[in-house]
Amino acid sequence: MKTLSGIQPSGQLHIGNYFGMMQPMIQSMDRDELYVFIVDLHALTSVQDRERLAKGTMNAALDFLALGLDPERCIFWVQSDVPEVTELTWILSTLTPMGLLERCHSYKDKVAKGLSPSHGLFSYPVLMAADILLYQAERVPVGKDQKQHLEVARDIAIKFNATFGDTFVLPEPVINANLATVPGLDGQKMSKSYGNTIDIFQTAKELKKAVMAIQTDSTPVEEPKDPEKCNLFNIFKLFAPADRLAEVRGRYLNGGAAYGRIKLELVDLLWEFFAPARARREQLAADLGYVREVLRQGGIRAREKAIVTLDLARERVGLRY
Repeated sequence: MKTLSGIQPSGQLHIGNYFGMMQPMIQSMDRDELYVFIVDLHALTSVQDRERLAKGTMNAALDFLALGLDPERCIFWVQSDVPEVTELTWILSTLTPMGLLERCHSYKDKVAKGLSPSHGLFSYPVLMAADILLYQAERVPVGKDQKQHLEVARDIAIKFNATFGDTFVLPEPVINANLATVPGLDGQKMSKSYGNTIDIFQTAKELKKAVMAIQTDSTPVEEPKDPEKCNLFNIFKLFAPADRLAEVRGRYLNGGAAYGRIKLELVDLLWEFFAPARARREQLAADLGYVREVLRQGGIRAREKAIVTLDLARERVGLRY
């Protein structure tokens, strides 16, 4: 089974990235033919600072490797190192209906949040479709917010196959219903765009500041509360042991849940959860040459796969004569 997913290097990776995409991908290394990439071309829609983008790409690589991704058991690369994806994007864009893109809520949401309404931002789903179809991916782990883009990729593939003959595999989204959307500090989806994240790799002081900023209501400690409507609890349950989680849930339902104490406990849980990865990341950061070589080799392997599909697409549309 071919499984593929990518992540943007537009800022520090956070626990929403980890549970929504990174952890499922790492766990699938021994089960699937795994493709993992850093989507720096996508990041250009929001990052126009070359130093920030380059640094973000390296940081994303460090984070992924530190968290357990093994480049020997997957293909791990940087999107822009495979130029075939941009050619396929153009080919796909020539038959992608405008109405299909106009219905994408992500574009509207990002413009509403202040991002410039560029052509790149509007046509983002076509590049994403090319990312997926180029490797004939069968499974794509995504968060709930990206499900529509997977549907767009399928629609484009269906139209291409109907027009030019069977060429692309139809990808299926893989969404963990329990972790489809990790809440941010304000209860919205955790996102770098919203500035409401808890980053994976930050100092103890920064971590405590972020956790203590999680928004809660004004219900008194002694009053019952609905745990499922509390974004603090919904983050806490990602890290707490089962017995402790049951105890805290009981305090919510019966009264006695003190938000301040739960936040301090969450700080400790988060710090310990990512402690091994922090140590590994420090080792990797001291040998960036190794990380660059991992990405270079991954790019070579990815291109070997990509060119097969692109040549087929070229032949199908008549770009071979």
